[in-house]
Amino acid sequence: MSTPGNDNQGTRFDRAVIVFKKHGGILRTAQALREGIHPSTLYAMRDDGVLEIISRGVYRLAASEPLGNPDLVTVASRIPLGVVCLISALSFHELTTQIPHEVHVALPRGAEEPRLDHPSVRTYRFSREAFTEGIEIHEIDSVSVRIYNPEKTLADCFKFRNRIGLDTAVEAVRFYRDRRTVRIDELMHYASVCRVTKIIRPYLEAIL
Repeated sequence: MSTPGNDNQGTRFDRAVIVFKKHGGILRTAQALREGIHPSTLYAMRDDGVLEIISRGVYRLAASEPLGNPDLVTVASRIPLGVVCLISALSFHELTTQIPHEVHVALPRGAEEPRLDHPSVRTYRFSREAFTEGIEIHEIDSVSVRIYNPEKTLADCFKFRNRIGLDTAVEAVRFYRDRRTVRIDELMHYASVCRVTKIIRPYLEAIL
């Protein structure tokens, strides 16, 4: 027979589950508190196995379908200001053979360095237009993830060629030619934004 205390806990859990489902099954602690979920309810749901922790301060309904891309979902939840870039963006757009062992994230200059225990993150500082241009919003596992579009990503790869390797950037251009509709005007626009027009042009002329 249930006790009044258990009934109350069940009611709290049910209300919290409804809130989680409204947000795709995932909430940061701060979001949960804003939605009226008490910290004690979060911890009790965690202890009872109703919630699982996918990263520090990020909770997910344990009964949800397995995440298709947990690393990008976690980064989007923990670093809402960031934008997935470079090799991680290439991988998302299927423009590389590289397997990213960390999530590459662009941040505006002056932004605080994120602290994640998982997944591993490599950050890059972008200034003004280079940060804000070319962002797409993709719904991944019911979470909105900010990712640079293919053309902006190619320009970024040439801008950061010394950090990711020129061969990676050149390979990405070849995959872009083979797998996507080539939008040369957009490519050159983002090359101008990233100030790599003179660097990227010979490769585009040779490959495209």
